[in-house]
Amino acid sequence: MPTDPQFLVERFYSELWNRADENVAREILDEDFRFRGSLGPEHRGRNGFIEYMRAIHVALADYTCLIEDIVVEKDRAAARMIFRGRHQAPFFGVAATGKIVQWAGAAFFRMGNSRISELWVLGDIDSLKRQLESGASTTFTSG
Repeated sequence: MPTDPQFLVERFYSELWNRADENVAREILDEDFRFRGSLGPEHRGRNGFIEYMRAIHVALADYTCLIEDIVVEKDRAAARMIFRGRHQAPFFGVAATGKIVQWAGAAFFRMGNSRISELWVLGDIDSLKRQLESGASTTFTSG
């Protein structure tokens, strides 16, 4: 299995997040994986991340992450992202609206031992909350 940072990041989003493939999480995430996302507290370990991923997929049906741009250097990578899903369960205290929501973000990865060891995601949570509260969708264009 290739272990270069770009391949790991692309697999993290295409297979792990977009398909919610927990087996891929066990393959590409370090046992002591540290995850800090915009949507909540830090999670440690593969299982902590898997629980977080499950919760997001419950709240947002058809949840997908689209890499718009990626920069890689040795054991690090950064990606500009679009996150999208259909609001199907309570999220940020807002009852399901059935609307498609999407927001922009950035993800910063660190690799170690041929796996992803850390990830810090910064997302436009204000935009997401406005969409949830208004029930309106927002469309982004690639820049």
